[in-house]
Amino acid sequence: MKTKQILMSIFAFILIGSIVYLWLAPSGGQQAPDLTLQLIDGKKLKLSSLKGKPVLITFWATSCPGCIKEMPHLVELYNEMHERGLEIIGIAMPYDRPDYVMEMVKQKKLPYHIAFDLKGDAVNAFGKVSLTPTSFLIDDQGQIVKKKIGEMKMDVWKNRIQLILNNKNS
Repeated sequence: MKTKQILMSIFAFILIGSIVYLWLAPSGGQQAPDLTLQLIDGKKLKLSSLKGKPVLITFWATSCPGCIKEMPHLVELYNEMHERGLEIIGIAMPYDRPDYVMEMVKQKKLPYHIAFDLKGDAVNAFGKVSLTPTSFLIDDQGQIVKKKIGEMKMDVWKNRIQLILNNKNS
């Protein structure tokens, strides 16, 4: 009887440990897609041109309350870390009207890159993103190191970006 309890405890420990690891382990490890984005100012931005910098990509929509709630935090993050190398790119969902996107950018005074994804190329390249906000952190080597569907916990993302910037500068 005691052996059975020990085995059950070990099994439970391994199961719980595996779940915790999968929950807390950094997602990603895959190369970020190399695509060219159409920015709202008419310029094009090739993602691979940002290699060597951490890049935070967030898919958003003007109709998404969580996206709008995150914007001031993204502006703050950008203002704090852009000079050290961080790039942020907001990608508007294909269903979002360009005039709505432009008005939101103006209204919120977004200083970081904003891209249209009218054909859904970026949505598809990042694994058929369908929910907003969905965010990806790409390290300075071009690897996706974190993904989040839903609102970000900014302190967690800020710490992760800080680690990338510190490793890059050491």
